Amino acid sequence: MADAQSIASLHLAVASRDLIGQAKGILMERYGLDSDQAFALLVRTSQTTNTKLADIAEHLVRSRRMPDGTD
Repeated sequence: MADAQSIASLHLAVASRDLIGQAKGILMERYGLDSDQAFALLVRTSQTTNTKLADIAEHLVRSRRMPDGTD
């Protein structure tokens, strides 16, 4: 049972990492940011909205809009 939970956690981590990478790419293209700047923007938005970073990334990838309304 513990192995199954470990595998599920790894799948979730990989999916979150992919979403964050996609969100960074959107921000890099849209604003001409480098990777570190795009990640910093995601982190700042996560902190100011008190929302998990992966949720911010998912919202951006799905809607093409930042949750705080900045585009």
